[in-house]
Amino acid sequence: MLLNRRNLLASSLALAACGQETAKPATTLRVAYYRGQAETWMAAAGLPELPFRVVKSPFASGNLIVEAISAGALDLGSMSDIPPVFVAQKQSPVRLVAVLEGDVANQVVLVPKTSPIKVIGDLKGKRIGYVRATTSHYILLRILDEIGLTFADITPVALAPQDGRAAFERGDLDAWVIFGVVGFLAREATGARILTNGVGRLTGNYAFAAAQSALDDPPKRAAVAAWLRRVRDTYAWSEAHPDEAIRLVASDTGLPEAVYRGQRAQRTTAPNLIPPSDAAIVSQQMVADTFFKAGILPARVDVAPLWVRDFDYGTA
Repeated sequence: MLLNRRNLLASSLALAACGQETAKPATTLRVAYYRGQAETWMAAAGLPELPFRVVKSPFASGNLIVEAISAGALDLGSMSDIPPVFVAQKQSPVRLVAVLEGDVANQVVLVPKTSPIKVIGDLKGKRIGYVRATTSHYILLRILDEIGLTFADITPVALAPQDGRAAFERGDLDAWVIFGVVGFLAREATGARILTNGVGRLTGNYAFAAAQSALDDPPKRAAVAAWLRRVRDTYAWSEAHPDEAIRLVASDTGLPEAVYRGQRAQRTTAPNLIPPSDAAIVSQQMVADTFFKAGILPARVDVAPLWVRDFDYGTA
């Protein structure tokens, strides 16, 4: 009798284990995220539970996300439309499936508050910090080209954002091309002036990139679409609840709420997720051509193959 009970218990546990195993989502989506963006608000937005497992990993830059997707370590992530340009001719698995329209006023060229630099032409011969292969790099190329200058006419200094801030605040840079919170904090700390910004130079297109392998797998492709809908709905929630959104992002990043209130007050547009478009491809091609003209890319890049025009993330 004891043996039978033991057998019955073992069978019951085995069946329970099988039931738990089959109850687990069969699909896992590996997603990159940045602190202080959509993922910060998803729980508060009260969205339905997803029918698949999500593994989220924090990243500091779009370049690193592109590298991770290329290496097979990620299924989905977002970045400006610039990092994908640098892998377009390398048979990379990176595919662009959606566009987040975002702010361009937070992409700025800063100069010290007592600087004699008043116009873009005054940058000639100066030490200028920037972040390589980013919107910062592109803006610097664009503003120099506007006045007939190239990198040969300045002393360009490629620095990571935090290193750039330290160099700028030490006085080691005559100007600094920077984006986002880091630039806002430097302005608050030093009283730096904005010489110019990304308005008229950037479209504000931030691409969502998926791995080709994820798009080739039907369950994972559906998961990518569901995640994009979640991002869209989360941003919509943040626009409808600005005070709570600011409180949450400040808590997530450890920065004062005033930083995000200031950014929100100065932005050019609210975030809006849209499908790929001809305009987005034309804009990215202009980016690629600018880097080629400057000698940053060894050959002209055709960006069109990066884009998945038939990807539908739906309206549900």
